[in-house]
Amino acid sequence: MEDRSEITIDGKTIHCCQGDITDSDADSIVNAANNHLWMGSGVAGAIKRKGGQSIEDEAVKKGPIQIGEAAVTKAGKLKAKYVIHAAAMGQDLVTSEEYIKKATRNSLKQAEDLNLESVDFPALGTGVGGFSLKKCANLMINETLNFLKISSSLKKVGFVLFDQLGYQTFLSEMEKLSSA
Repeated sequence: MEDRSEITIDGKTIHCCQGDITDSDADSIVNAANNHLWMGSGVAGAIKRKGGQSIEDEAVKKGPIQIGEAAVTKAGKLKAKYVIHAAAMGQDLVTSEEYIKKATRNSLKQAEDLNLESVDFPALGTGVGGFSLKKCANLMINETLNFLKISSSLKKVGFVLFDQLGYQTFLSEMEKLSSA
């Protein structure tokens, strides 16, 4: 992973980088999931290809969940210990500001409940969900900043964006929010 930028607030770090989230060495990575937790294409497909079918098998047994909720599975062959499946959309593949905010918050809660120190996110809902990348970055970074104020275990939250446009968008929003 490359092109890394970070901010530190009260000893906790938020960073964004361009790369493949399946290469993350965070304690957990987040899957941009549907509420039935089956893993198709995009981030979910990449996680399943690299981490193994066992991730989807375990996830599907935990579904369906409410849109905005999150479920945890082991991470198979990935470096991370866990995959947090954030249901940012339903079977109709439609998402919203509220779903993305809730899915981000509930993913962070799951990481906290597991007493993890680090978690990496992709951009939720911006692939097949078609949600605005800029708005997604703003929502997810704001939720993360608010959550870190009350978190006791999380020390490092990352946003791992596959392409340059995603990275630049998250970096720009992070810089705006950190200087506000």
